Amino acid sequence: MSQAKDIFQQAIPQMLNRAVYPAYERNLRERYLQTLLTNTLGNRVYANNRELLIEATVLHQEMSELDPEFMAKALVFARNQGYMRIQPLYGLAILSKVSPQLFARIFAQVVRIPSDLTEFLTILESIGRGQGGRAVKRQVALFLNRTSEYWALKYNGRGRGFNLSDAIVTSHPIPIDVKQQALFRYLRGHETNLALIPQIEAMEKLKKVTTDKDRIKQIQKGKLPYEIVTSVITPTPKVWTHLLYQMPVFALLRHLNTLHRHDVLDHPEHLQYIQQRLTDVEALRKAKILPFQFAKAYNEVKHPELRDTLSEAVDLSFDNLPDLPGRTAIFLDISGSMNGEYLQTGAVFAYALYKKAKGNSLFWLFNTTVHDAKPSRRDSIMGQARQVKAYGGTNTGAPVKQLTDIKEKVDQIIMITDEQQNTGSAFYSELQKYRQKINPHTKAFIVDIAPYQTAMVPPKDRQTFYIYGWSDTVLSFISQTLKGFHHMQHEVEQIDLEKDL
Repeated sequence: MSQAKDIFQQAIPQMLNRAVYPAYERNLRERYLQTLLTNTLGNRVYANNRELLIEATVLHQEMSELDPEFMAKALVFARNQGYMRIQPLYGLAILSKVSPQLFARIFAQVVRIPSDLTEFLTILESIGRGQGGRAVKRQVALFLNRTSEYWALKYNGRGRGFNLSDAIVTSHPIPIDVKQQALFRYLRGHETNLALIPQIEAMEKLKKVTTDKDRIKQIQKGKLPYEIVTSVITPTPKVWTHLLYQMPVFALLRHLNTLHRHDVLDHPEHLQYIQQRLTDVEALRKAKILPFQFAKAYNEVKHPELRDTLSEAVDLSFDNLPDLPGRTAIFLDISGSMNGEYLQTGAVFAYALYKKAKGNSLFWLFNTTVHDAKPSRRDSIMGQARQVKAYGGTNTGAPVKQLTDIKEKVDQIIMITDEQQNTGSAFYSELQKYRQKINPHTKAFIVDIAPYQTAMVPPKDRQTFYIYGWSDTVLSFISQTLKGFHHMQHEVEQIDLEKDL
């Protein structure tokens, strides 16, 4: 077969997407990354959670058979760089059977906190692996030897599946000292010397006292964090005020409405403290709070001054991200299937991209037609993103065709979409025309925020880069790629399981 014929066949769509429109299939490793980074097993417009679970199970199995080492690296990447939990834990459970050695090497990088452990054990049992055998029990025991009083207080609640007490029974960890022995006995519900575990002793006393003065005394004595306090008592406004000043930034973000409801924000000094915390750039960087989490809080909070603060925080949270070199075209899919969290997240990200491009960009919205978003570098990201609404069908080729029609030369195209085209000219067809007529060197980045296993571009196109899911690494990845880095799959392949872990 000639090279020209081979390229031509690569350009012919080989399958249909969920909207029954011609599409391409990316390679197994890319599809696996997509599942890890976007599939939270919740219902989507074009699939229910059962369908997504079945598809994910097949991909985990296929990857474990084809390339368990890539699978291990991808699980670590998804948990730590993509901030995903359930899919990496699910993959880890399957890997435990296929390669106990790889499983042991990455366990601590995928199971980071006790809730990860309990989810993992629940998944393990649900897929018929029982307690997982000796290799699993050894890793669980090593994990439990890191158990602190804080972990015991926060994560031993009886919920679905396993808790820390069950994990101790399952793996029989050997306590490293008398304090941990007392801790394990407490977790098992046995009588123990609470003087050896003073934080737990303070919590047990907190359950019994009734006045704000005595409650605050025990909170201070045991250095009890807010999540422990709120799990054992119903805090009064005075107790909430005390807790306010010890909350981490992310916890503060989650409890803004609660603080408002208990009149804590009626005091100017408390409100000012919150505003300072949420706009402290260095604190935001360390907390690794994604801009989209501020956007979600913005939509939930009723206090007008705090809404202004959260809007400012969305802009500030992008300050530490790299700039984009060259001229950029930003296309945001506003079709009906993007409605809800997809669109909110996409709009926040798109407006942030526009600001990062520092005016050297254009930003269009598209469904079956194309609309100039008319972005402002002065107005807030959040204020502009809230004006974007989802409606209509999907024509991913439309904005690229318009670029060609107006002869607009750009260095990179960034499209944010769920890829479910259902009408019009195909994205890849229009991209080829654009490169032929306007700029053969234009790179395309597809930020795919849905787990559907189809693609708009064939894998042989080395100038198009797929990015799956949302995290603070998305913009960094685009910036690095423009400076010579490779595809996301390549980034995962470069992980050194010996060095990086």
